[in-house]
Amino acid sequence: MKKVRVPVLLVLLVMIFMGGTTLYAKLTYGYVTPGPDTWYRKDVEGFQYAASLVGVEVVVLNSDYDTEKEIANINTLVNMGVDGMCVFSFNPNGAFIAAREAGMAGIPLVVTDNVGQVLQSEHDIVACIDFDWEGMGINVANHIAKNYPGEKIACIMGLFEHVPVQMFRGTFEPEVEKLGVNTIVAIRDGKYTPTVAVDQAQDLIESGYDFSILFSFNEEMAAAIVRMLKTRGLLNNPIKVITTNGAPYGIELIKEGSIMYSISTSPGWEGFVSFLALHAYTQGLIKEHDQQILLPNTPITPETIDDKTKVVPWDIDPVWIELTREYFPQYNSLY
Repeated sequence: MKKVRVPVLLVLLVMIFMGGTTLYAKLTYGYVTPGPDTWYRKDVEGFQYAASLVGVEVVVLNSDYDTEKEIANINTLVNMGVDGMCVFSFNPNGAFIAAREAGMAGIPLVVTDNVGQVLQSEHDIVACIDFDWEGMGINVANHIAKNYPGEKIACIMGLFEHVPVQMFRGTFEPEVEKLGVNTIVAIRDGKYTPTVAVDQAQDLIESGYDFSILFSFNEEMAAAIVRMLKTRGLLNNPIKVITTNGAPYGIELIKEGSIMYSISTSPGWEGFVSFLALHAYTQGLIKEHDQQILLPNTPITPETIDDKTKVVPWDIDPVWIELTREYFPQYNSLY
């Protein structure tokens, strides 16, 4: 039995129509974000943009990569009695804590970028919103095999402990082996930090590893690696950089030929869809629990690079509405 809640921040908006009276309660949702990095900030902006379209207020709390602060933020939103929550945790345990606390309080919860782990919780949540990291690993492996047969690959991942990294590796490495046309010579942990990624790339070069494809797990690290390779005269001579994310700065590097391939994964659109999944539940449009919602992977090629429906903007853009209507028509009546 869910607890009865009296939201502390609930603001009542009364609208009187001819022929009847309809009472609307202005909703307040909470969002716990893991840190200040661009990816997380854009996810929040997407959530807030979707909320603005339907008049929902959003309270955002930043955990600054601090586990105790994240738990405090979750509890703060629960104590405030928000009408729904979205939690983007930087560690799997945070999502489970959010599921427990929100479940005990009867607050609908959406979890972002948890790759479905929290769906194993004993507490029901509304949905996990993710990108298809496993499909991405297969896509990148096949692109390299098709376009660079026989070339050797070195990889600089994000945090090895991060589940999306593990899921990507879980398909990428076996797919490279199965295709049999490339070899992975090294895999390093870039810790999602450009300076660490550059140090790792330089160490690979100076240690004599034989490779001509360098895969970086995101474009922030890839951009720093590109700068280093340019100064050493090694960019595309022979080392070619492949990455993921489709960030604005990454798009420019692709256009100039410094990055050879990437996959579009817009955190802004992810936040937009996260809101709609939560709102659809609070409004009774969708009653299903424990949904896993995967945003599509869209490769970035010279033919698609200026097409917003293929290379999805990170910044707020009405094209998110168009894409959502195409890929997630179940939300069309919400906005």
